[in-house]
Amino acid sequence: MIELLFKKKYFYPDDYKKTVYDVDFRKLWAENIRIIMLDLDNTLIPYDETEPSENIFGFFDLLKEIGFDVYIISNNQKGRVKAFAKQVGVRYVYSARKPYKLGFKRAIKYANYPDPKTVCLIGDQFMTDVLGGKRMEFDVIVVDTLKRKGEKWFTKISKYLERRILSRLKKTDPDFYYRMKLDEKR
Repeated sequence: MIELLFKKKYFYPDDYKKTVYDVDFRKLWAENIRIIMLDLDNTLIPYDETEPSENIFGFFDLLKEIGFDVYIISNNQKGRVKAFAKQVGVRYVYSARKPYKLGFKRAIKYANYPDPKTVCLIGDQFMTDVLGGKRMEFDVIVVDTLKRKGEKWFTKISKYLERRILSRLKKTDPDFYYRMKLDEKR
């Protein structure tokens, strides 16, 4: 059903990693990626936490040290996104309405309209992050969801659709599915 609304190619991430810490950011820099857009909830921190850990501060320091222009792009409300982004010292887009293009376009405007091939989006959901990022022609890395217990009803619907997408990828393109290790995605 989802395939009727969106092209199949929009559900193919460029990479899959367990966490953001497993991404080789120096390799991305060498591949001419200059902008990193990060989902907040369940990608960087669980949806029910507000304070960045020391690991998160170190993570953002590394990204800045490498030279990336970093943005948080989240469907969550301004208060939560702004508070987190301010603590780690990066720009942000709240109420992004991913997978729609509006929030991504706001982030692109902040970044002075870069070539989409220089942008990498990292997130945990196929229905918001992968779909939205691929529609914008970004490089997209999908990571595992940090915390599932107690997710909101709309996230549960999104995760249900994600399971269907993964099942479809496994069935129609098993080489891609297993090469990306998507059988390990939780």
